[in-house]
Amino acid sequence: MVQLVGSLRRELAESLSTCKVLVVGAGGIGCELLKNLVLTGFKNIEVIDLDTIDVSNLNRQFLFQKKHVGKSKAQVAKESALQFCPSANITAYHDSIMNPDYNVEFFRKFMLVMNALDNRAARNHVNRMCLAADIPLIESGTAGYLGQVTVIKKGMTECYECQPKPTQKTFPGCTIRNTPSEPIHCIVWAKYLFNQLFGEEDADQEVSPDTADPEAAWNPEDTAARATASEKDGDIKRVSTKEWARSTGYDSVKLFNKLFKDDIMYLLTMDKLWKKRKAPIPLDWQQLENSMRPQEESPASGLKDQQVLGVWGYCQLFQHSVETLRLQLQEKGEGSELVWDKDDPPAMDFVTAAANLRMHIFSMNMKSRFDVKSMAGNIIPAIATTNAVIAGLIVLEGLKILSGELESCRTIFLNKCPNLRKKLLVPCILDPPSANCYVCASKPEVTVKLNVQKTTVLSLQDRILKERFGMVAPDVQIEDGKGTILISSEEGETEANNNKFLGDFGIRNGSRLQADDFLQDYTLLINVLHTEELERDVEFEVVGEAPDKAPPPQNNQEEVNSITNGNKDSAQPSTSSKAPAEDDDIMIVDSDEEEAAASSSVAATSGTKRKHPDAETGETSSKRPRTDQSAAAPTDDDDDIIALD
Repeated sequence: MVQLVGSLRRELAESLSTCKVLVVGAGGIGCELLKNLVLTGFKNIEVIDLDTIDVSNLNRQFLFQKKHVGKSKAQVAKESALQFCPSANITAYHDSIMNPDYNVEFFRKFMLVMNALDNRAARNHVNRMCLAADIPLIESGTAGYLGQVTVIKKGMTECYECQPKPTQKTFPGCTIRNTPSEPIHCIVWAKYLFNQLFGEEDADQEVSPDTADPEAAWNPEDTAARATASEKDGDIKRVSTKEWARSTGYDSVKLFNKLFKDDIMYLLTMDKLWKKRKAPIPLDWQQLENSMRPQEESPASGLKDQQVLGVWGYCQLFQHSVETLRLQLQEKGEGSELVWDKDDPPAMDFVTAAANLRMHIFSMNMKSRFDVKSMAGNIIPAIATTNAVIAGLIVLEGLKILSGELESCRTIFLNKCPNLRKKLLVPCILDPPSANCYVCASKPEVTVKLNVQKTTVLSLQDRILKERFGMVAPDVQIEDGKGTILISSEEGETEANNNKFLGDFGIRNGSRLQADDFLQDYTLLINVLHTEELERDVEFEVVGEAPDKAPPPQNNQEEVNSITNGNKDSAQPSTSSKAPAEDDDIMIVDSDEEEAAASSSVAATSGTKRKHPDAETGETSSKRPRTDQSAAAPTDDDDDIIALD
């Protein structure tokens, strides 16, 4: 007879009390998970989170109370969880999991790692650390009513990066600056403007009209002339947007007329832009004040954040937010900068006002503060019950792993609506590792197409190795027979190389670079493919990621936008090119419920049958998912799976 301790077998219960587990993230999923773990019988838990508690967390992160606002999430989560089980041994770290202190040896002391993260960069990093340490990882994500859980084990299953993730969607600079056609374009412009005025200036985030816009010229010669002219000062002394604003004392009316009148009138002189578009309509502060102020707009009904103000209302909000941000900047001292934060009211007011005024100028329907915040902050609506379900599934998969039953682990999808079998939870068999994965392959290797005469060493480090390939502290050696060190993770060793071009070091078509990240115990061989034919604003391309491997456009775009709140920051839904067009539904989630920064926005696709979806991309295999691996035939659970990224 099997002996039970509570609802668990005695052997399993004893294993829970002795094993050590790591929880990465103490937010929406993390709070539920930590509570579940101590109530299930886990005694040795370490939890890490770099965030502090905000008022907006309290509606779903139930280990936190109002008195905890401003405190460490990890520390407060620990204290609250101990009230459920005082005998548990919980260690809390208020830190980033990407800190070099949490190396491979740190990960090796755990029997199991559980992710409750909200961004792709950290997910990539934990994936690599668990692979290096050969520790099972349970990955999870939620997005509104949708969620998923999957298990990653080196050599047995696909890793988090086995399937290519949709890259963050960016918009051409000329669209943002000259011809916005969607509210998101205006919101991105407003965030750029915030940085130009109050934060860290970035040449790639210019908000003034783009005089080199090729569409504004009648022929290629004009385009070249515009581009050349835009790079020369001539007799005009050019000053940055911030310098100009400071020279006016951050006068809100002067700022308003420059941004929404003078710049728009200048755009109108690029008459070719408006041959097939509706031309923008400039705004003048004095005219608006004279014509609209006496009317005193009637108060709108509903929640304040969900109200859409009139034009004069946004003018006043712009004026008030500029003054508040000016005072904040002044208090911080000379040379200081502000950092845009969706939870900082003046910063959010500024972006809301500036974006809506620009929307009005370009004949778009204006948006509420709630909608603007959702798009600007990449927020996906948070559902507390979704977090609870996913956290419960994480523990169930963890129990399988600790029972030595890895083969029975599943990727489990939580759907928004019951499928044709009236089920919300759909399990799928885990896929084996991808032979082409540049992370978990035995010898990871990629080919990168770039222009060696235009790509700097700093771009290679930041844009390609860190941003694209997820490295934290890369060292790069040229395989030139000499072992030339191009990039060193040791501070100051190779900084002199930063602004030099790759071609300056003899790197050419066919050159090979070895990139090592000792923190991640990860080595990547990079084959350089020189080209001079990259599209405008494209610095490099990873060869092999053909369009057929990227997520196709979705049919049900209206539902997609309702979930993502217009966020175009990263993922479009990823679906398998091998999936037959039948009648089942699947959704795949790649984000926590709070933010998808990297990485992780959500979209739904329907009407596509999936034989065997990956937890992140929906790539299929020839096997059908089944609830019992030993079953001779698939069960009802293999139908109507929903796919979301």
